[in-house]
Amino acid sequence: MTGGTAEPRTDEVLAGAAVYSRKPILAAYDLWVLGFVCSRVWRCPNTNMKRLYDRNVEARHLDLGPGTGFFLDKAKFPVADPSIVLLDLNEDALRRTGARLARYRPEAYRRDVFEPLDLGEARFGSVGLNFLLHCLPGSMEHKATVFDQVLPYVEPGGRIFGSTVLARGVEHGKLAPKALESLNGDGVMNNLEDSFEELDAQLAARFSRYRLWAQGSVGLFEVTVV
Repeated sequence: MTGGTAEPRTDEVLAGAAVYSRKPILAAYDLWVLGFVCSRVWRCPNTNMKRLYDRNVEARHLDLGPGTGFFLDKAKFPVADPSIVLLDLNEDALRRTGARLARYRPEAYRRDVFEPLDLGEARFGSVGLNFLLHCLPGSMEHKATVFDQVLPYVEPGGRIFGSTVLARGVEHGKLAPKALESLNGDGVMNNLEDSFEELDAQLAARFSRYRLWAQGSVGLFEVTVV
């Protein structure tokens, strides 16, 4: 696993990434967040995100904010030995995911996704942004600039896909409003202004071929780059 460095753009971005340095959060992430919280609180079982990966991952894949590597570990890649690059501002998350995916020998880079990604001549057939946007600070318009940073590295016909918890324009279950308030208060999320309609508008402004749909509190999207 190789790596690089980039200075964080703002203290707020760094603070959001630092949440995932808390060992209890990383240790419990798969079972608690991707298990109980996704299913019971957001009403979007993690099988929905796994299908996103299985449908979209290609032989050369870039993953922004890979978490613990849960979905990459289980994804059905079209080749036995995919080329995987991991980007995150949090070094603990990169180490954990890199170790989990050691069989694929992933490259890992510490990056602020609001800044140029500095990946040289690398090009990818797929890019994953799973559960990333709801952790980023700012409006949805600002968060969507992540797509602009990614685009130079996506091959024609490549796929950009992911999911994000939304606060507005989706059908919440009874547990979601309190969870949103608590997680935003703790700095784990930054999404109280995020809406389905604004995410749709930002995708439409950039892509002619995309699909966006909601499952519970979660917006899921698939883009084909032309």
